[in-house]
Amino acid sequence: MLIENTLFGLEDKVAIALDMLRTFEPPEGYYVAYSGGKDSTVILDLVRRSGVKYDAHYNRTTVDPPELVRFIRSQPDVIEEHPEMSMWDLIVQKGFLPTRTFRYCCEALKEKGGKGRKVVTGVRALESLRRSKRRQIETCYKDSTMTYIHPIFHWSSNEVWEYIYSRKLLYCSLYDEGFKRLGCICCPLANLSDRLRHAERYPKYKANYIRTFQKMIDKRIERDSAYQKWKTGEEAWEWWLFGDAKEPDCEGQVYMFDD
Repeated sequence: MLIENTLFGLEDKVAIALDMLRTFEPPEGYYVAYSGGKDSTVILDLVRRSGVKYDAHYNRTTVDPPELVRFIRSQPDVIEEHPEMSMWDLIVQKGFLPTRTFRYCCEALKEKGGKGRKVVTGVRALESLRRSKRRQIETCYKDSTMTYIHPIFHWSSNEVWEYIYSRKLLYCSLYDEGFKRLGCICCPLANLSDRLRHAERYPKYKANYIRTFQKMIDKRIERDSAYQKWKTGEEAWEWWLFGDAKEPDCEGQVYMFDD
């Protein structure tokens, strides 16, 4: 678990994470990418414990679960950043739906901030094969002025929960209801069962998606009268929800942090 007996002696993963934060602390402090999930909960507590200078930021997407937003707002030192455009307006502007392959929403709504900074995230290697190939300290491939620090990169999910329970940290109530991943409502990266659960739990968001899809279709037709992919927002919704249901689940939501 968090303290392991290895060939090189006892390894205290918490002490290692704290030491890493203190060792690489920049003069201006860290930019902490906070999402409100379990990994971010641990990261924020580690940063606080380490005594380093930091500013924590939450990039609101406009389609975050209300329970998650309320939890994040209970954190006194987290700055809530608002996007220039809502998810609804973004879909209409783009003219096509966000999918697992074309996740323009992540870049526009979540991957903002941290330019020129050392960014602390909750990315963990065991989350996916792709993440396992990353490094604990790395340069952002999109912006070379940003350096990512992943203090819990080698932690397991069980170790994350061990830390939360041992420290008696508060966490988002959705975990106690069986949610294992706290992403955007009906995010295409989530598996089908979670998306269906979201649609049932948040009917107003479902209705907003359908209205937005209709606006997108109307705008496409204005530009191209031959546009025939979908006739109604309901048709687009059904395709968006079930059209790629046979694709393998894609773990993770954004490049900056993972929850």
